[in-house]
Amino acid sequence: MSHDSHETHHVNYLGVFFVLCICTALSVAFDLLHFPKAITIVLVLAVACAKAMCVMMFFMHLKFEGNWKFVLLAPTTILAIGLPLALFPDIGRSYYTNVAPQVTTWKDEVEAYNKTHHGEEHAEPAEVPVEEKQGG
Repeated sequence: MSHDSHETHHVNYLGVFFVLCICTALSVAFDLLHFPKAITIVLVLAVACAKAMCVMMFFMHLKFEGNWKFVLLAPTTILAIGLPLALFPDIGRSYYTNVAPQVTTWKDEVEAYNKTHHGEEHAEPAEVPVEEKQGG
């Protein structure tokens, strides 16, 4: 009678911890070195991807799994790419632009008001005595 052989995988968790600490220190160092913003973003995101790979491979034990994990990853990838592409025409394209014709700036409204009410005297609101404000 043969038994399935289960290989035990020994992971040096302390080593992975130190790698994650070094990656965190690199992220902070890249931010403190005052590179141009685009370069800093690329470097920090690259380090973040490396940290995510370490966590997935060792703490989630994906390094020791078979190739079936890619079958599960395919629909997730399709949805992750397809959802933003599907929503872009509705949300992304007009998010930072003002497409509502009725919306104006405060300065435009004040100028329009001043043009239509230019020569008129405006009465100042009457001041209410202190006793009446307090209710008696």
